[in-house]
Formats: sequence, C-alpha cells, structure tokens
Amino acid sequence: MSIISKAAIGTGNGNFIIDTIEVGEPLADEVLVKVKAAGLCHTDHDSLNWGKSIVLGHEGAGIVEKVGNEVTHLKPGDKVILNWATPCKTCFQCQDGNQHICETNSPVTAGGNGYTPGHAHLEGTKYEGEAIERSFNIGTIAEYTLVKASACVKLDSDMPMSSASIISCGVMTGYGSVVNTAKLQAGTSAVVLGTGGVGLNVIQGARISGAAKIIAVDINPERLEMAMQFGATHTILAEKDDIGLMKASELVKEMTDGRGADYAFECTAIPALGAAPLAMVRNAGTAIQVSGIEEEITIDMRLFEWDKVYINPLYGGARPEIDFPKLVNLYNKGDLMLDQMITRTYPLEKLGQAFDDMLAGKNAKGVIVFE
Repeated sequence: MSIISKAAIGTGNGNFIIDTIEVGEPLADEVLVKVKAAGLCHTDHDSLNWGKSIVLGHEGAGIVEKVGNEVTHLKPGDKVILNWATPCKTCFQCQDGNQHICETNSPVTAGGNGYTPGHAHLEGTKYEGEAIERSFNIGTIAEYTLVKASACVKLDSDMPMSSASIISCGVMTGYGSVVNTAKLQAGTSAVVLGTGGVGLNVIQGARISGAAKIIAVDINPERLEMAMQFGATHTILAEKDDIGLMKASELVKEMTDGRGADYAFECTAIPALGAAPLAMVRNAGTAIQVSGIEEEITIDMRLFEWDKVYINPLYGGARPEIDFPKLVNLYNKGDLMLDQMITRTYPLEKLGQAFDDMLAGKNAKGVIVFE
C-alpha cells in the first residue's frame, strides 16, 4: 500500500518545488524509512542543476517503517542513519576495502549522480504518476524514503535525530578525511582551509586524533571563532585578494617552525584554492583536497617540491557500517560535537530560506526537520 509523502523535488533547471510523491512498498532488500531530519550541504543546492527531476537530499536520519522480507538486521521502529555510499561488497573496490567508491552502487563513481543498483526500485517512488529518482539514491528531503537496506545504519543512541542526520555526509567527509585518508598522527600540525560544516569536522577529526597544532584559515572572523570552539588552536583571517592564499601560507610557515604544516585540508570548494594546501605543507607533507573540486585548474608544479603528497578522497573513505557507530560513540562520549554544529533547523516549507542561509554562510549546518 503506497504512502503519500511531502517532498522537495528538484526540477533540474535550478529550481525546486514542495509537492507530494507516492512511496511504495519495499522489495525484498529494501527499507521504508520515515525521515525525521535531513542535513543540508552545497551538493544539495548543486543537484538543482542536474538536468532532471529528483527527490532532493543525501543526508538524513529516521525511523524504519517497513522492511523487505530479506532484511534481517533491521525491524520497524529502529532508528537509522541513512547513507548514500551503499557498498555492493563484491566489486573490485569493495573487495579492496574501498566501499565508498563502489564500482556497482555508488551514485558518484558508478552512476555519475544517477540511478545505480544502489537505488531502491525506481517505480517505488512516483511523482505525478511517473517514477522519479532519489538524489544520491536516497532522497532524504522527504517525509518518507524508500532505500536499499545497505543504505541504513542502525542508530543505537538517544542523540537528537537532527544531529544524527548530519553524520551521513558532512561529518563523515570531514572526520574521515583526517582519520581514514590522511591518517593524521598525534602530535602533528594541521591547517584547515575553510571552516564551514566540512571544515569544522576536519578540525574535530584533527583534535580527536591528537594534533598538537590546528590552524584554521577563513575570510570570515565569525567562522574562525567557531573553529576555535571546535578545536582549532590558531586562526588566520585570510584576505579576499590573497591569490592562492600565498600570504596565508607564509603565516602558516611562521607558526610551524618555518617548514609548513604536516597536513593541510582544503575545504572551501573554490577552484582557485585547489592548489592552496600544497603551499601550506612542509616538504614530505600531505595535502588533502576534501571539498571535491571537479573542474580544470592550473597548478604550479613547484608547489610539490619536495616529496609532497596530494590526495583527493571521496566521502572521507567511509565504511558506513564501521565508521558511523564510531562517530556515534564519539558523540556519546562528548568528544564529537554535533548538537553545537547545527546553527538552525527548518521545516520543509522553509527549504528556500535554508538554502539562502547556507549560501550566505550563516550556518555551520542547517537541518530540515520533520514532525
């Protein structure tokens, strides 16, 4: 029996509407989830221009409503965090430990942000009588979502669902880039370029990993104050006309015995800053391009001198079944700050305002909540 659900629907031409969709019964390996909260990030706004109609949203948490007859690890009433990187566990990358870049299911590496086998059956979600895709295979900005069982990680915590919802992309990306990708060592130094939602979680990952010096760089003084709250030990207020942040890089060197930081994380998504982390790290240091710049840029190869490593990870190397419970445990212990990261919550009808606030840099994280 189908459910009529309110949802945010991207029209493909830069706009969205709030309307109703029809959500069907789960098939054998699927789960129907009543969404309680959906985090917002810039990718959600980017998805408005993908040239097709989609149910928006790729961060979320909710409560299991129904499960397919082959689903044994979940039952109705279970709380879950929704995950867009659903591993098939049999392809080359999954077998090699890279579940986040699954060659079969990933909407990024297998589907180009399109429909893949990691998506619940397409006819299970309809808009105006026609099947409609869910963004990143999960479409969380809706009252109900139909997903593969592999998209659900059970939540064993009394944490607010709004806080749980942001784990599934922004928190995982930032924290995982530090812990899984860079494998930051205790006692080292790190510089973080951009202190939005992802950057703050890079800062948290560095703090939790025991970094001795965490330098936050931003053009917004209010964001730098927030960065200190989340674990930054030093801040640099960058100048808007500092090309490639070269002036800021000299300040970083002054703070790190003239060498540069051991690690530098780029979290701005500004193409002109794609090479900036290379200027921030010492010889044999590691630069991590966290924000996912996907366009051609020019890099002065002298920035690689000498022995520097540049990594462009996806989703912080997430292994959701392993990493999400770790993040929840860190939250329960008081080490991972999530409640404090949510600047504002919005009802579905205020999605436009939420996007505007995000683009204006007003929020560390905005979250759509469903009653």
